Amino acid sequence: MPQENRLTSHALRRRQLLGAGLASALPLAAPQLASAASKSIVVGGLPVTCNLTLPIACVANATNNTSGGKAGGPLFEFEYSKYSGWPEIKESLMTGRIQAAYMLAPLVMDLVDKKIPLKIVSLGHRSGAVIMVRTDSAHKRFSDLKGKRIAIPSRFAVDFLFLRKMLARDGMTPKDIEIVEMAPPDMPAALYAKAVDAYCTGEPFGAAAQRAGYARPLAMTRDEWRNYICCVLTVREELIKENRPLVQELVNYVQAAGTWLDTGPVSRNKAVAIAAGRKFFNQDPNIIRFVMENPADRVTYGDLRMIKAEFDDLMKLSLEASTIKRPIAYESYVDESFVKNIKPVVITL
Repeated sequence: MPQENRLTSHALRRRQLLGAGLASALPLAAPQLASAASKSIVVGGLPVTCNLTLPIACVANATNNTSGGKAGGPLFEFEYSKYSGWPEIKESLMTGRIQAAYMLAPLVMDLVDKKIPLKIVSLGHRSGAVIMVRTDSAHKRFSDLKGKRIAIPSRFAVDFLFLRKMLARDGMTPKDIEIVEMAPPDMPAALYAKAVDAYCTGEPFGAAAQRAGYARPLAMTRDEWRNYICCVLTVREELIKENRPLVQELVNYVQAAGTWLDTGPVSRNKAVAIAAGRKFFNQDPNIIRFVMENPADRVTYGDLRMIKAEFDDLMKLSLEASTIKRPIAYESYVDESFVKNIKPVVITL
């Protein structure tokens, strides 16, 4: 196995070191699903701000259903199911235990290549990844990390591709560092304990350590990769075949949630209160608010267009990283029809 791909597993359970008190993200059992022709759906997600459009879509949909804000037509229901990591959510989607989830885009490409019937139907966010080092470290450039231990969530994570881009800028490759795979909630504690020298992940796990005062960003996608995409709304193909109206309404709400989140501080403060609750992320609201404000475009949601050239670029980077083994046709893993047929939804939260 090439040294570049020697990704060793690492398990640290020291979250109590986080003074900010980031809540653990234990998986919740996904409720039993009704038939594909029903008017309700369970959507899997992780407690990360890259998935923030999902709880907003769920609450906005429930609010409109209750208040009669949606005039005419069937009342669809979306239920959020929290997972602790990509392996768990991947297995649930593969087996059909859930029929929709926010997934890593390269992981969807790989699963489709392995004949798992999935389609990406919407983006979930833009930007939102950071590479963190200790505040008291001397690391100013990526060349300073030569020979150091750096944690990533998964070899399928776009965070890993971001790290590769930053290393390449300083004339380095993953061969020049030691890479470990680690669950994002464990990364801040690992950095605090000096078990790793840096970590690359999505928010709020960079903000948790930064707000606590012992970490600082070495690089952020908002500065280095503005069209960064990672988490995408993915559904099983049989759901599309059997219940297009439900999928369309889910996309309508996710896209509307993205637009609403980027309207300003009022919306984002409401989003913080929703996402921090036990039903969703179950996290310290101050940490989520830190992500929303420092700076305000640390994660963005308003531009959820699906652009083929961007997915092609993502595939190229994934091929270079050996994350996927061969090119995969865009049309085989993306269904643009729902984004093209969006019906405006009013978010009243």
